[in-house]
Amino acid sequence: MKIIDLFAGIGGIRLGFEKHGCECVFSSEWDIDAQKMYEANYGHKPQGDITQIAPDDIPNHDILLGGFPCQPFSIIGKSLGFADTRGTLFFNIEEILRVKKPHAFMLENVKQLQSHDKGQTLAVIKERLASLGYFTHIKVLNALDFGLPQKRERIIIVGFRENIAFQFPKPLGYYKSLGSVLEADEDVDASYIASEKIIQSRLLSLKKKPVTPSIWHENKGGNISALPYSCALRAGASYNYLLVNGKRRLTSREMLRLQGFPESFKIVVGYQAMRKLTGNSVAVPVIEAVAGQMMKALKTRTIKTIPAQYKQLSWLETLNA
Repeated sequence: MKIIDLFAGIGGIRLGFEKHGCECVFSSEWDIDAQKMYEANYGHKPQGDITQIAPDDIPNHDILLGGFPCQPFSIIGKSLGFADTRGTLFFNIEEILRVKKPHAFMLENVKQLQSHDKGQTLAVIKERLASLGYFTHIKVLNALDFGLPQKRERIIIVGFRENIAFQFPKPLGYYKSLGSVLEADEDVDASYIASEKIIQSRLLSLKKKPVTPSIWHENKGGNISALPYSCALRAGASYNYLLVNGKRRLTSREMLRLQGFPESFKIVVGYQAMRKLTGNSVAVPVIEAVAGQMMKALKTRTIKTIPAQYKQLSWLETLNA
């Protein structure tokens, strides 16, 4: 299957589909640091701003992939949705689907997309995808359920041009330990250690005795929790948002591990850039699991019958139902 990788970041979605033999024929990413990481790991530099690329100039492909910008729908952002310029980037995806007509697509976003504007934003997305002839499947998946010690819930939107049977992957029911992800404190450079003031402040705010190892998380209200897994990595989080055992920041390699990237994945940009890039990336095992189910659905192509109660509806109402 030929794929295109839109809003590619450092290529986490691509990586998940390549595990199933897919071939990437086009990628687009405007962030300079992400481009550097992508080129170092995949051997070519992504093209830039997708709004400046005509759909006709994009190669034919079987599956469109896109982790389109989530800030417009995030609880961290201002939640302006389609009123935010970045929110309208979905319509670039829509135009590519209209022109190139791939067999399938997979889109990823923050889970708040499903409740944004009382569900109206997602309803608009579903309606536009249906009007293009795509049958969609939508579910929120958590990285914790797919082997990673990171609580990261993201909405996955899968679509096919045929009404074929598709099921999202089932949770594994376990995740690997933080100990398998974290480096020994003595092996971490002293620059990652938080100030004594921050360390003491976190200790005073902690209400329960922590397990070890743990990652201490400070929420927007200033409450501290020490958990045997990480809360979601965030691109714009404060410098001390997550602290290993309440004492030090995560290293770049540890952040990549929390997202499921292989040890061989090259790091060619600085720490500040890596905090942003990993926070904007995806949990690779989640994408890999979804990709596997998509490959299965496309291979078997079991056509679903339309229930009798839908047969009198218009074609658009049927698709949305």
